[in-house]
Amino acid sequence: MKDVVIHEVGPRDGLQMEKEVAPFERRLAWIRGLVDSGLDIVQVGSFVHPTKVPQMADSDRLFTQLRAGGLRPGAVLSGLVLNEKGMERGYAAGVDLFCMGVSASETHSRKNTGMPIAEASERIVAMAKQALAAGKRVQVSVQSAFGCGYEGPVPEERVLRLVRQYVENDITNISLADTAGHAAPQQVARMFEQVFALGSGLDCACHFHDTYGLGLANVWAAMEAGVTHVETSVAGLGGCPYAAGASGNVASEDVVYMLDGMGIQTGVDLDRLLEAGWAISR
Repeated sequence: MKDVVIHEVGPRDGLQMEKEVAPFERRLAWIRGLVDSGLDIVQVGSFVHPTKVPQMADSDRLFTQLRAGGLRPGAVLSGLVLNEKGMERGYAAGVDLFCMGVSASETHSRKNTGMPIAEASERIVAMAKQALAAGKRVQVSVQSAFGCGYEGPVPEERVLRLVRQYVENDITNISLADTAGHAAPQQVARMFEQVFALGSGLDCACHFHDTYGLGLANVWAAMEAGVTHVETSVAGLGGCPYAAGASGNVASEDVVYMLDGMGIQTGVDLDRLLEAGWAISR
């Protein structure tokens, strides 16, 4: 059995920051390469307004083509949704795992979704419950959980309040996202220990950006606290266009190399993952 699940978010979180829109066929080949490397979950794209994030405008078509071409057995395709319309598109496209979340930063929440935290959390919880009722897999997140590029430190209680809201609504697949890359290992361990104390049967994920070179250390701190799902981005691509100062995500290759060296099973073929990363980097 695998000791950790790698959730590759590069095709979404990585490419959304690029000024040029990559050609469709090239993106399709990149995603296939990532799936074939053995990554457990690959985030194909997001269902957002095409004028706001034009790099994600063809997410629906990508899902359709990936399904039509056949997938490695066991591969899971995830998609990010921000609102009800995006979720409807995700249903039609055949998303396996719906990812959605709320920022713990009021400023980031308004810039990213146009909504204050209270309104965003109410809508996301309702959407998550609807998707679960429809038999879909759902992962909810708290973004800017370790700090904000606009506001600086984010109160831990605000983060835990959002997690508590998820748990009270029986949503148990929860990710803490370091959207701006401000996290440090001790803070990561403390936060996840508090999250796990809020309920039993929680399945937690971590999402780190490498702004200050602490990505790998933060991944290990999260795993030491009990996290089994790690979100990474091939070649260290990534960053939220509405998060000031955020750099790329922790690199998938680095995480797999670290875990392989420690005897922790990922099921990922590192050579094939490196090939996919080089293709995208070129």
